[in-house]
Amino acid sequence: MADIFDAYALADAWDEMFERPGEVRTAYEPVLAALQPIEPSELRFRADQMARAFTDRGVTYAFAGEERPWPLDLVPRILDALEWDLVQRGVSQRVRALEAYLADAYGPARAFEDGVVPWRLLLNSPHFHRAAHGLEPVNDVRIHVAGIDLVRDEQGAFRVLEDNVRVPSGVSYVIENRRAMTRVFPSLFDGQHVLPVDGYTQKLLAALRAAAPDGVQDPRVVVLTPGPSNAAYFEHALLARLMGVQLVEGHDLVCRGNRVWMRTTRGEVPVHVVYRRLDDDFLDPLHFRPDSVIGCPGILGAAMAGHVTLANAVGNGIADDKLLYTYVPDLIRYYLCEEPILPNVESFRPDEPGQLQAVLDQIDQLVVKPVDGAGGQGIVIGPKADRETLERTREAVRRDPRGFIAQRPVALSTSPTLAGERMAPRHIDLRPFAVNDGTDVWVLPGGLTRVALQEGNLIVNSSQGGGSKDTWVLAEGPAEPPTTADSAAHLDIAPRQHGPDGSPTVVQEGAQQQ
Repeated sequence: MADIFDAYALADAWDEMFERPGEVRTAYEPVLAALQPIEPSELRFRADQMARAFTDRGVTYAFAGEERPWPLDLVPRILDALEWDLVQRGVSQRVRALEAYLADAYGPARAFEDGVVPWRLLLNSPHFHRAAHGLEPVNDVRIHVAGIDLVRDEQGAFRVLEDNVRVPSGVSYVIENRRAMTRVFPSLFDGQHVLPVDGYTQKLLAALRAAAPDGVQDPRVVVLTPGPSNAAYFEHALLARLMGVQLVEGHDLVCRGNRVWMRTTRGEVPVHVVYRRLDDDFLDPLHFRPDSVIGCPGILGAAMAGHVTLANAVGNGIADDKLLYTYVPDLIRYYLCEEPILPNVESFRPDEPGQLQAVLDQIDQLVVKPVDGAGGQGIVIGPKADRETLERTREAVRRDPRGFIAQRPVALSTSPTLAGERMAPRHIDLRPFAVNDGTDVWVLPGGLTRVALQEGNLIVNSSQGGGSKDTWVLAEGPAEPPTTADSAAHLDIAPRQHGPDGSPTVVQEGAQQQ
């Protein structure tokens, strides 16, 4: 085994790379063979160079008020063909059930009348917008893009942790991670058939064009961003560029006669599909927050009149409410007449009188989450929390049971991660991205693997200091060379070489500045 793994000790969780100490899983054998001849200092050097290249290209994220290079670990996370088949079928099933729920909740409300979901869950949701009631989406699609967060439990089984169907982010880092890995470690791909991720933007653009209002032959699609100050602005700009569409802010659009127009140097041109990357509350000051200066007044009225499509649809937040998450297995059975392929994490509903006291009594043994939380904010992991935090959380749950759910703690699976100049196990999750064009729910082969970089930490979100890994999905058949959607955007990192005095130097091959 490579020296870098000599001190690697398995954690009390499922390890993605090793079945047991010193015994690597079959899918990882080529990766281990490629890492063996590399010195730990060389791996550290490559990681540092990659971080500099990310910074130069603007592949960054905000943490603690500071803009940092996107943290990509050099050891990929690998899923074989059978594992991926399970994941993509489970994610697709989940999206189809949530689509059915949204159509029902903003329509006939059968699930509520039949007692599958209580009325209070809908009516008390801050994301239930009456303005979206009766809105008939093109192709019956409200969830054009979904990000479903998965974890492996202690037995290695995938479980759904939460659903994201409002404005899920992170897919740009999937694309950038692959580009970086093909540049920094091309030898890792040798002899392996890793499915590409560069088809995502073509699938997304096709789904957005398919969502255009009836009668539009050549729809104009735009990406609506809150602006450069938004933490995900890099993603907004990348997706617009790769799809070949305009990136716009609210002031670039104007609504007139229930139609949306984009201001250009040649005059106003019609817009038919808006892939919006801002929350409902800021989208249209005429219907939501009147103080919003980043939205477009009248855009919701244009959507209700059928002249423009908003992707994802307004009101989707009722489907990724974490309390609704606890009902999704029942919704799959109710709407699809199928058994859930991917189970939930065992969860409790404090808003039910029979469960409230049980949650309060066991709060030191549970993970408590705000139902409207995002980015890991507000999560309290009972077994690791101090007494003051537990008491504060207990009181918050008692005061607002509808505002929280509780879950059994899951020892998220771990993966070898470069910590300094050694490998150490770090907890990870997986966010597969799904695109729905109305006829098929396509799942990007891979997704975003997020890493909790601090030892023992279970919060993987980048906003909490987490990192990422390139996620490989292996396919049966002969290996093919890796491809990228934009070869000009490759990171310009070459293996470290040594000068006459033994000091490290970097050789730039075909360097291009962007």
